[in-house]
Amino acid sequence: MDSSSERRATWTFLTNHARVLVAISRDPGVRLRDVAATCGLTERTVQAIVADLEADGYLTRSRDGRRNRYEIAEGAMFRHPAEAGHEVAGLLDLLAEDMSPATR
Repeated sequence: MDSSSERRATWTFLTNHARVLVAISRDPGVRLRDVAATCGLTERTVQAIVADLEADGYLTRSRDGRRNRYEIAEGAMFRHPAEAGHEVAGLLDLLAEDMSPATR
């Protein structure tokens, strides 16, 4: 397989930020190590993505005992002009089904 065929075979529609947000929307009390496993990312990468999502107002984090609990911001809008006017909630609703590696 040439390099252009390999590249085409490995691209995906969703960004890692979208995958992390979907995983958190499914289970607001999820541990980030579990998000990392589900998304095929390192825990450190997931931590950085969660920090990005928090900084830009897509989610908030609060303590629930020894664990974190996440809440997706209502009315959060997509950032790119091509999706302007669309709420992130629509994508999260669409992808509410299982996103485990076996079904991706």
